[in-house]
Amino acid sequence: MDRRRLLTLLTAGTAATLLGPAAARADSPIGAGSGGAPQVLPPDFGPKTPIGPGTLTALPGAGNHMALTIDDGASSETVGAFIDFARNTGARFTFFVTAYYPGWRDHLDTLRPLVDSGQIQLGNHTWDHPDLTKLSAGAVADQLNRCKQFLWNTYGTDGTPYYRPPFGYHNGAVDSVAADCGYTVPTMWYGTLNDTNKTIDDGMLMDAAQQWFRAQAIVIGHANRPTVTHLYDQFTDLLRQRNLQLVTLNDVLIPPR
Repeated sequence: MDRRRLLTLLTAGTAATLLGPAAARADSPIGAGSGGAPQVLPPDFGPKTPIGPGTLTALPGAGNHMALTIDDGASSETVGAFIDFARNTGARFTFFVTAYYPGWRDHLDTLRPLVDSGQIQLGNHTWDHPDLTKLSAGAVADQLNRCKQFLWNTYGTDGTPYYRPPFGYHNGAVDSVAADCGYTVPTMWYGTLNDTNKTIDDGMLMDAAQQWFRAQAIVIGHANRPTVTHLYDQFTDLLRQRNLQLVTLNDVLIPPR
């Protein structure tokens, strides 16, 4: 992606789409943060919606929110590009971290401030991405707890109560162990960018965005290969056209106690 092109996205129209109406006001508190990165205070997304027990697949209720959730992190370059996108546009994401990948350490200095401010939320995607349904209860707990400890030690959050099972594979036994570890909300998705496909190109990825960027959707993408980084400007245009606000899960949901 042309980083200079990315910087042109810092317009009032883009901010209104990605952050919500409050962010586009002339008096919106936008200033230089650490390293000179633009910092935008979070807008008011309205009352949060309580969610019940069980698997989360979409944002409940009516509205124009969309949760873009990014998994894995096998490509440090792509992790860094998503962070740049967030820093330069104010976009809000939830990363489901596979803690084994070094990209989450490589970009600590730029990601931690966004986590601290709430612009980027972190969730648990296990230590090294196994099929949890094929593991013993103890091994499932180890996968989640190792990632939990990494998130806490590195970013000061443990990602509870949201976890995303690798490959989307989970069952009652896995969810029970996860709940014992503090992860009471298995988080799936409504639509996908299909970017786990090794042969995906820009056109295929944009077709997926056209299909699934919709109000109240949870959309899954991956920080595993750089194809997605070519399309941030197109993504932003699409969000603007559809009047969608990117949100984290914490922005709009109240999890069960």
